[in-house]
Amino acid sequence: MAEKKRKRVIILGAAGRDFHNFNVFFRNNPDYEVVAFTATQIPDIEGRIYPPELAGPLYPNGIPIWSEDDLEKIIKEHDIDIAVFAYSDVSHEHVMHLASRAHAAGADFWLLGPKSTMLKSSKPVIAVTAVRTGSGKSQTSRKVAKILKDLGYKVAVIRHPMPYGDLRKQIVQRFATYEDLDKYECTIEEREEYEPHIDYGHVVYAGVDYEKILREAEKEADIILWDGGNNDFPFYEPDLWIVVADPHRPGHELKYHPGETNFRSADVIIINKVETAYPENVQKVRENIEKVNPNAIVIEAASPIFVDKPELIKGKRVLVVEDGPTLTHGGMKYGAGYVAAKKFGAKEIIDPRPYAVGSIVETYKKYPHLDVILPAMGYGKKQIKELEETINRADADVVVIGTPIDLRRILNINKPAVRVRYELEEIGQPKLYDILKDFVEKCEKLKKKE
Repeated sequence: MAEKKRKRVIILGAAGRDFHNFNVFFRNNPDYEVVAFTATQIPDIEGRIYPPELAGPLYPNGIPIWSEDDLEKIIKEHDIDIAVFAYSDVSHEHVMHLASRAHAAGADFWLLGPKSTMLKSSKPVIAVTAVRTGSGKSQTSRKVAKILKDLGYKVAVIRHPMPYGDLRKQIVQRFATYEDLDKYECTIEEREEYEPHIDYGHVVYAGVDYEKILREAEKEADIILWDGGNNDFPFYEPDLWIVVADPHRPGHELKYHPGETNFRSADVIIINKVETAYPENVQKVRENIEKVNPNAIVIEAASPIFVDKPELIKGKRVLVVEDGPTLTHGGMKYGAGYVAAKKFGAKEIIDPRPYAVGSIVETYKKYPHLDVILPAMGYGKKQIKELEETINRADADVVVIGTPIDLRRILNINKPAVRVRYELEEIGQPKLYDILKDFVEKCEKLKKKE
């Protein structure tokens, strides 16, 4: 009997969801042969190899990572049967354009969903995800972790992957100190997500193999907190699913993939930033909740900003540096730094573009909606140096740092700088504390019955 031909697959990704989908669905599956990954969104991740140590025995040479720009050529030249879409924070239209490109080249187009990709934990899992990048997921995750710690539970925060370095060294990563961040040579994007949790005394796990990561985290935690990336849905099956919506972008909760999946699946939806959004936009998000997920608990919240030296801003020409992903594929024109500069009386917010160098210049070309804001791009050592040079060249009196970490820890900035922080603050009832207390009490009762 002739041996069954393996279906030839290409996985469209951005160094995150794509690797997870491969690990849990394709890695040891003899019915499929993954010919390549493609890459987009993140600079310089194509040209690498998904290593044999991660790819498994069916792939002794590993799997190449190529540019998504060459999708049609790859499908035709490598006789691809299936193109699997596996990244996040893109419009539904974007997804279907890629489907059309794949179909026109002759391949099927797949989206793997929760049943095929979510792992089950032996511990209770709380997931925090969002409808778009920049909705306020990070401060929500921090608040959830703090409440659980105050309730007496040991929490392991597992962060959506950002493996942009040597994948063999990033299979399972555990971060408990700043030294751990240095040890793993973390990018600015990674530090922005890990440092604030470390500051609160929480252990953070991340990496590439999320089955191995989960099993390690379960050894030391009472509760697993999934801290989502972009607007992706969780890698683990949640027992409580919290989703953050953004009324500054009303309607996006039904227009972006896979944020709409989160929005429809949520147990709790937090409408964030209500203090700075137009009331009619908050109402639009509420109406969409009522339309597609009426059983969700709805919380309204603000993200108030705190500035360490606000007096340095008043009357000065300032350079505003904001969280990179929020501004780039998140599509926002400004963030907390810009709000702080306006609030505390900056004389002028300067245009950083004339001072940009290297890949920062390319970032402005790729994201033309950015003008008076500098995105804190730092996906590798070279780009971090280019960010530093751009800041230091800028003709400004003060740098306003609106990123989740203090960039002064990793950059030598040649001007005075102020740090902007933001936290989640619920408005009215219900409160996260009450929801989480009720959740853990139910978990304890179930545990006793077992």
